[in-house]
Amino acid sequence: MSKGYAWTVFALGIGLLLSDYMSRQVLNAVFPMLKAEWLLSDAALGSLSGIVALAVGVLTFPMSLMADRWGRVRSLLLAATLWSLATLGCAVSASYGEMFVGRLFVGIGEAAYGSVGIAVVLSIFPVTLRATLSGAFIAGGAFGSVLGVTVGGAVAQAAGWRWAFAAMGIFGLILAAVYAVVVKESRLAPRGRPAGGDGPEARGRLRAHLPRLFSSVSVISAYVGSGLQLFIAGALLSWLPSFFNRYYHMAPGEAGGAAGAFAMVIGLGMIFGGVASDRISATNPIRKWAVAAGCSLGALLLLTLAFQLPSGPAQLLALAVGCLLSAGSAGPAAAMVANLTPASIAATAFATLTLANSLLGLAPGPAVTGALADRFGLLGALRVVPLVAVAAALAFLVGRHWYERDLLRLADPTPKGEPKHPSEVPS
Repeated sequence: MSKGYAWTVFALGIGLLLSDYMSRQVLNAVFPMLKAEWLLSDAALGSLSGIVALAVGVLTFPMSLMADRWGRVRSLLLAATLWSLATLGCAVSASYGEMFVGRLFVGIGEAAYGSVGIAVVLSIFPVTLRATLSGAFIAGGAFGSVLGVTVGGAVAQAAGWRWAFAAMGIFGLILAAVYAVVVKESRLAPRGRPAGGDGPEARGRLRAHLPRLFSSVSVISAYVGSGLQLFIAGALLSWLPSFFNRYYHMAPGEAGGAAGAFAMVIGLGMIFGGVASDRISATNPIRKWAVAAGCSLGALLLLTLAFQLPSGPAQLLALAVGCLLSAGSAGPAAAMVANLTPASIAATAFATLTLANSLLGLAPGPAVTGALADRFGLLGALRVVPLVAVAAALAFLVGRHWYERDLLRLADPTPKGEPKHPSEVPS
């Protein structure tokens, strides 16, 4: 395909990812309003955020496997339509229970988008750009969070929290319609075959390659390290609006704007982490692990310092640099998963990574922080959260130790009688 069409697909994929996270994170901008209107505890508020990530984690694997078999573009369109309609449902919720059900369906819709969307993107670009494109694509989630909390906070302050949800749902439906018109499954696949493949031969390849999702210590370490590190990013994205509301005495709209700026920094960190990983590891791929571990330890030191400092410019500076590093390992981790798994199960491999990100990080991050905030106060909870980076760094170092021998062992993984596809050779 032409470069122009490939970048168009990438741009539309990023657009839907923005909608995905706008629908997910708009809730955080209206936490103060829901807390006051429905008299909710911080733990209850955290559960409304965590249930989305939990649904994503539980369902991402089966739904991504289905996308690999029956067509990725069709799966993406169905997902975007579902999460947008569910967000509109949240706009008319009359109680915590109804909001919880609406958020659950938002999570069901979003379950496979990240893994399937990034598989589509990586399938149409050179393997040498994997960490950069992975970091940029995943960063779209942070930028969507920026828009979710800033635009959502502004709309909520001007017209009420219900219109904040409604705006996000309508935006998602419009983007899904554009994607359906422009992106065609047949144009993404070589030799006219569907990108996901739905014939007996494709299903046979999937069954043969699925064991490789967990066939090495290094790929498991990438899953675990990435998930644990995103515990921190997930907690920050969910609770920074409330942090600025409570400790800097900002109104919800202003607090959402301030938190959005820091979410933007998190997204930039994902991009810079991917770019730095590709550049540093150009001649020695094992250096990707050092970049990931370095981001984890840097985030630990700076975020711990930030939440020990008093409110003011010094705290904000340390918080900004800590946010920059907090998710910098996302691009390197995704690239390492791509290198260690076959291209024919790319969506399922990224679904496994998404499962780890959700169950180890994005789901428990907001909920655990909320529970700790009820007991120790929000600031006390945020002082504990960065400690998770210790476990993430250890996982990355274990992966680094095993990476080269795992690549050698997996260098010729093709089942007997099946020729190896060039895209399946690790870089």
